[in-house]
Amino acid sequence: MKKLNEQQYIELAKDLDAIRDEALSQVGEKDAKYIRKIIRIQRLAEIFGRITMVLGFIHPLFWLLGVMLLSLSKILDNMEIGHNVLHGQYDWMNDANINSRTYEWDIASDAGSWKRVHNFEHHTYTNIIGKDRDYGYGLLRLSDDIPWKKKNSWQLFTYVNLSLFFEWGIAYHELAGARVFFGRKKPNSNQQVSDKELKKKFFSKAFRQIFKDYVFFPLIAGPMFLPVLLGNLTANFIRNLWTSTIIFCGHFTEDAHTFSQEECQDENRGQWYYRQMLGSSNFTGRRWFHILTGHLSCQIEHHLFPDIPAHRYIEISKKVEELAGKYQIPYNSGSFIKQYGTVLRRIYTYSFPRKKALAQ
Repeated sequence: MKKLNEQQYIELAKDLDAIRDEALSQVGEKDAKYIRKIIRIQRLAEIFGRITMVLGFIHPLFWLLGVMLLSLSKILDNMEIGHNVLHGQYDWMNDANINSRTYEWDIASDAGSWKRVHNFEHHTYTNIIGKDRDYGYGLLRLSDDIPWKKKNSWQLFTYVNLSLFFEWGIAYHELAGARVFFGRKKPNSNQQVSDKELKKKFFSKAFRQIFKDYVFFPLIAGPMFLPVLLGNLTANFIRNLWTSTIIFCGHFTEDAHTFSQEECQDENRGQWYYRQMLGSSNFTGRRWFHILTGHLSCQIEHHLFPDIPAHRYIEISKKVEELAGKYQIPYNSGSFIKQYGTVLRRIYTYSFPRKKALAQ
């Protein structure tokens, strides 16, 4: 891995800051219209999805259509709307419905908990072993820097289960990191929220999600209770599989780098930018595909500029890739299938103990 010299880090920071400033200077009505259009599509997909699912008594294809529309609604809500709104990308609109301070999404994870772990920890300490709890989510060994344990032998199966129940894994993530239910606190733990408040938020949000999808909507469907219950469960599984796959493809491909805490001490802005580029991966696709990923198909650009409206990442990516070439920084991008294949390979490879020399 080629490292830059001190002057190059300074110049890299200036060049990337210039791209960020130019993009932010153009943010305005176009972005507001875009996100409001996506919200309309998401809400219509949910409404028609829930209605057509109930019409499954006429023909099973109505039920199937309902499941697919509800899945689409949940994916848009989580990826292109929720994730990006909670990053503050649309706070400038002063719209309480899409403001990062008040927004709550259709997922088991409490928005406040997600922002603490993801927005702050992950985006500050991206891929730093021991500081970025999103790296493997405490379940998967994805680097030789992490000691091998017997449980890693079957981590491919762990990954499948995590993907199916991804929203619950994310919801529980902060509580597990804080050792809330186990009492084994880390030394010098700097917990922002008390255990009592963490548990209250977790169970409150979990109850609302379970009640909405598995009690309320099935009950009002009357004799279609079981098909609607099954349809809601299926839509949640589809959304979970999609979101986990997209997130893993942006973070855990074979070529994504990890970093030690020592090498990241006292890093300047250029070094932080450099780490984001090396620790992230992009994948290609059509415009609709990028929208369904929440534009996390441009994960490199998202890690560089998390507060820029995500639909601008495709255009920005061309400039970032040119800069990567200028400074000879690897720009990890490829097709979705190719990148996902390397994710599975990485999970399998680190399922077994290996000497560091073998990975070098």
